[in-house]
Order: sequence, then structure tokens, then C-alpha cells
Amino acid sequence: MASHIVGYPRMGPKRELKFALESFWDKKSSAEDLQKVASDLRSSIWKQMSDAGIKYIPSNTFSYYDQVLDATAMLGAVPPRYGWDGGEIGFDTYFSMARGNASVPAMEMTKWFDTNYHFIVPELGPDVNFCYASHKAVDEYKEAKALGVDTVPVLIGPVTYLLLSKPAKGVEKTFNLLSLLPKILPIYKEVISELKAAGASWIQFDEPTLILDLDSHKLEAFTAAYADLESTLSGLNVVIETYFADITPEAYKTLTGLKGVTGFGFDLVRGTQTLDLIKSDFPKGKYLFAGVVDGRNIWANDLASSLSTLAGLESIVGKDKLVVSTSCSLLHTAVDLVNETKLDDEIKSWLAFAAQKVVEVNALAKALAGQKDEAFFSANAAAQASRKSSPRVTNEAVQKAAAELKGSDHRRATNVSARLDAQQKKLNLPVLPTTTIGSFPQTLELRRVRREFKANKISEDDYVKAIKEEIKKVVDLQEELDIDVLVHGEPERNDMVEYFGEQLSGFAFTANGWVQSYGSRCVKPPIIYGDVCRPKPMTVFWSSTAQSMTSRPMKGMLTGPVTILNWSFVRNDQPRFETCYQIALAIKDEVEDLEKAGINVIQIDEAALREGLPLRKSEHAFYLKWAVHSFRITNCGVQDTTQIHTHMCYSNFNDIIHSIIDMDADVITIENSRSDEKLLSVFREGVKYGAGIGPGVYDIHSPRIPSTEEIADRINKMLAVLETNILWVNPDCGLKTRKYAEVKPALQNMVAAAKLLRTQLASAK
Repeated sequence: MASHIVGYPRMGPKRELKFALESFWDKKSSAEDLQKVASDLRSSIWKQMSDAGIKYIPSNTFSYYDQVLDATAMLGAVPPRYGWDGGEIGFDTYFSMARGNASVPAMEMTKWFDTNYHFIVPELGPDVNFCYASHKAVDEYKEAKALGVDTVPVLIGPVTYLLLSKPAKGVEKTFNLLSLLPKILPIYKEVISELKAAGASWIQFDEPTLILDLDSHKLEAFTAAYADLESTLSGLNVVIETYFADITPEAYKTLTGLKGVTGFGFDLVRGTQTLDLIKSDFPKGKYLFAGVVDGRNIWANDLASSLSTLAGLESIVGKDKLVVSTSCSLLHTAVDLVNETKLDDEIKSWLAFAAQKVVEVNALAKALAGQKDEAFFSANAAAQASRKSSPRVTNEAVQKAAAELKGSDHRRATNVSARLDAQQKKLNLPVLPTTTIGSFPQTLELRRVRREFKANKISEDDYVKAIKEEIKKVVDLQEELDIDVLVHGEPERNDMVEYFGEQLSGFAFTANGWVQSYGSRCVKPPIIYGDVCRPKPMTVFWSSTAQSMTSRPMKGMLTGPVTILNWSFVRNDQPRFETCYQIALAIKDEVEDLEKAGINVIQIDEAALREGLPLRKSEHAFYLKWAVHSFRITNCGVQDTTQIHTHMCYSNFNDIIHSIIDMDADVITIENSRSDEKLLSVFREGVKYGAGIGPGVYDIHSPRIPSTEEIADRINKMLAVLETNILWVNPDCGLKTRKYAEVKPALQNMVAAAKLLRTQLASAK
């Protein structure tokens, strides 16, 4: 019985790639140094899987930034603004596309389906001259082979690549991206031919868009693409991977009818209904890559249950055609449980990170082949039973409070227009008020202070003193820049979710459970293992301290319940909405304590609300109902004069704009500039928005500093579709990943642009 891994984390168990990337970007190390770190990581990953007994080991899932950007490089689809003049694409062009540079902005970045991973969106049009410009897939296959490991090269499938792209600037928005299939397939054929020549026997195409609601035209593109590739693929075994949800009956029929394809991979964790399709009609003689080990969460697999599922599938497809696999790439989970020192033994026994999931996959494959490791299965069964019966999982008071939420929609008593009037009388803000999203640069010194405090190397008094000094620096800078509504900069927080999870019951934390979000950016999601409540105030001290340093409004900064949920590893023993309601009640307590402490502006970030939207339209309404309700629960009890902000970023929000309005926040700040002002189109189409809104005026994920004129131009575009009295001026997102040398001039230009527009508006009256 064979085993397979869809993909594997790239950052390394101790984030080795992150630090190598940042050193290279800061010009502290060479390209050769970066390549050496990457090569060492790839080698260790391949060896680990080989030693664990995995038969189908992936290659080309390693990336310096993003696998979709790698496909863009492979196809030579570099936007003209980067000045690429042909040849093999190097780091300068590659990272300019990802991050921008001093003269041009980065390409758009958005969420990879419903995960917290981000990809770089290809910009395409009829005039793109595709060419084979990155040999990475072939090079990595050869690299593994030289180490004695025969891998399965992985490529983003051609149809998924086009469906995830967008029309380039100047190209009609109605341009049919699938019309480019005949232009990109010749490059795919070149890559396939080189892989065959190098000795590859299998190739994996990732086509996750097959799980979306696709019309017949889009499904026909898959049929056409693989029919065109069939002769080139001859002599190779081909597996097409789908993941993250059930596949529709129409897409299943299309997929299993593709020419030249040997096997099909399905997510059987999130796509349980796909099992019925497999049982009713699976093509004879084809391989089934059964994704029974969860690639998106950190809970140990229920091996007995998975083995039962696999035994049923074996009777359908045959013993020699069933391959045990992960549900998706392990990119979305932490690397290795062995590195964890903070978790107690009980909780640790409930978990499996990427390295452990590799072992689970192989254990299931061996068990199906009659080589069951009885001790391993017995320990797994004991851990499953322990988790179900542990008293630390259940809090009856929390469950009762959450149950009592039913029957109310938890709306504030007064409409938003009246609230904004009351807030303006209290806050006395100018037209086009300026603010930032929350965080300020996290300096090396600041990180050192937090690290030493956690390690008990400095006292609590010294820690509080250092954090207060940092807050004072941030407050003084904002006053110097003449920003209207201030933030304290969040110097006490390494991560917006981890910080709150550490202070809520029902959460556990890892020492090295890092997961890549984008580029070198890694997050360490908390683990929600039990019922959630707030034992004591979490942010009141720091917000009150910051407010005491200024007469200007100081925002209290909180992370919303939906974002905490979506950016955590969530318990899988109860519905997600029940956990979300519990978190909402905890945040509600914090909001009301902030208000009592004199904080008049409170931001409750819901950056991940759109991210959690199910991939199938039939499931949208239910999710949005409980997600939006959860947000309203957090602030339903505050006074009209308390201004509630929320923030969202790096997703496509246009399709949920009515749900955003239904959140009933007083002000929403939302990413806009990196997505090339896509958000504004929804207002051009007639959607009326009556609350305050701040579409971002510049991209904070690029080191580039926008000019005053550029920002003023963006504000003018906003004023063309939004009322002057509701528009705010702010960056796209928080500033923690930037340096002060970038932040200060960018904010100076932002404030100058707002003042320029205020003057122009006043003179036009």
C-alpha cells in the first residue's frame, strides 16, 4: 500500500528560511547564502519523508515566496513595470514582483482559498508573451534525484493558474483569462518534457479550483487543457490534486474523465461528501489518492476511523490503486511536535504536526498492507479517548452563556447615522480624519525585551517600563505627524491572535508552531482545545496608559472573534460557530471594560472574516450569519458615543459587502491599494455605505514610500464614490513589518495628502 504527501512546510522547524530571506533582503547575506539554506531545508525534508517510508514524495513545493508566483516565473508572465528583459528569472525580478521596490509597487496579494496563506495574483492579458523562464521544477527534481530520492514534481495546474489570475491594468475586466490556455500550454509541455527526460515517472498537478462552483465553460477548460497535454504526458503517471472542500458532481465527472490522467487526489477531511461520489462511480484502473490525514489542523488523526474509511475505499478501487495521502499540503500546519517544550504531555498527546502527519500517513498505509503497528494504533486510541473525556475541555458556565445568545441579533439600539453624530460631538475630528491600523514597527530591541521577559531574564517592572517608553515614542511620533486618531503601536504583542489567546482560557500555545502566512511572514496560531472565556482584562492597562499620554483619541485595539477563530488551530469536536460565540462573549467583556476606562474609540479587527467564507456558495449564508452576529455581540452594549472600528485586509470583499454593512460598525478600515482599488468598484456600482470607511491609501507590505501626490490621487478616487463626511485616510494594514525609516515618510505624505484635500474641499464650498 502506497503513501503520498501533497506538500510540506518550507520555512523549516526553526524558521530558517524566514531569517535567510530577511538577511538577503537587508543585503546582509548573498544569493548563494540564501540558496544554501534553501537547499539544506529541501534535502532534510526529502530525507525525512524517505526515511518515514513515503512512496510519493513531492518536489517543487518549496518556494522562496509563493508557489503561484513560482508558476508566474515559470511562464515568464512578468508585468512590464519590473523591467525584465528575458532570460532565467532571478531574485531581483522575482522579489520585486512579490514585494515591490523603490520605484514600482508589488503585485496584488490575496488569500489562498479559505486559508491564512497568501499568494501573489498573476496579472495577465492578451499581450503577455509567455516563455519558459524558470527551470525550478526540473532543477529541484534533479536535486532530489542526486540525493537518491525519486520525487513527484508538483505544478500549479494550468486551469487553476488562469482562474486565480486577474486582468492586468489596462485590460478589460471582462477579458476571458481562460482564452490564454493555448498560450501557456506550450510552456507546460516544455516543463513536462524536461521532467520526463530527467527521469520523472510521476507528476502532480494541483487543480484546487475544481472544488469551486464552476460553470460548464470553466469545466470544459479542464477537459481541453488535459486533452492538449495528453501526448506530452504519455509515459508519465499523472495525479491531479483537489483540496479544501467537497467536489461537485459535475466537477467530479469532468475530473475523472480527463485524458492522460492516472490518479485523482481528494480532500476527505473537509470533503466528506466526495466519498459518496467515489463510492457511486470511480473509474476502473485509476489511482485514488485518499486525503484522510488533515493537512490544515494539528489534531492527531483518529487512525481507527481513517483505517475504516480506507478499507471501504480499498474494496472499490482495489488494493494496488489506493494511496494514503494528506488532505492537502502540510504547508498549513506547524512543522514538528518534537520542537515543543511549552505544551504539557496531555495536550501534546492530542496533536500531530507535519512531521507526525507524515508518520500517520505511512502507518495507515502499512496497516492496510497488513503490517499494522499495534502499539502506535493503541497509543493513538488512548489519546483520542483522553481528549474526549478530559475535564479541561469543558466549562459549563461558558456553554450556558453561549446557549443564551439565541433569540437576539445583538444590534446596537441606535442607527449608525445617529451614532456618528454623537461621536463627532465628542471626538471633534476634522474632515478626512487620519489614523493607522494598529501596529507600529517591531524593532529588534522591542523583540529582545519581550523575549527576555518571557524567559524571566528581566523583571516585570523593567518590562513594563520598556513597553511604556515604546508607547510614548509611538504616541509622540503620531502627534508630531499630526495624525488625528492614535494607536499605541502594540509593542506588547508579537502577534494579534497569539496575544489574546494567551490570556483566554481554553487556549494552548506552542514554542515553535510557526506557519507561513506569506513570504517570510510566519504566524504561530494558538490551539483552541476547550471552552473559551476571559479570566481578567487583557488590554485595558496598556490602552489606558497610552490614552494618558495624549489628549487625542486613542484607539483600544482588539482582535475580533471571527479572526481569532480563523487564525487559530480550532477544536474539531464541536461546530466552529459555537467556539466563535464563546470568543465573542470574551471580547465583549473586554470592550465594555475599555469603555469604562475612558477609551472612546475601540477597534475590533476582523481581518479574517472574508477568509473564513466557505468555498461553496450554498454555505455562504449560514457562515456570514453567525460570523457577523459574533462581531455584533462584542460591541452591542456600548454607548452611542463610543466609536467602534473594525479592519479587514487582503481578501476580495466585494462579494460580501452587504454582510460587512450588516456588521454595523461605526468605521471600517479596509485594504484597497495593493488590490489596485478593487474595493471602490462596488461603490461605483451603486452600493450605499453610510458608516465611516477608510479604504487603504498605500500598501504597507512593500518597502516603497508613496508620494503625497499619489496618495492624494487615491483619496480623490475615493471621494468620487464615497461621501466626504464618512471617508477616513489610513494605510492598508498595520505597520509592524516595516522599518521606521519607511513608516515615518509614508505617514508624513499620507497626512499631507489629507490636509491638501481638506484645503481643496474647503475652498470648493
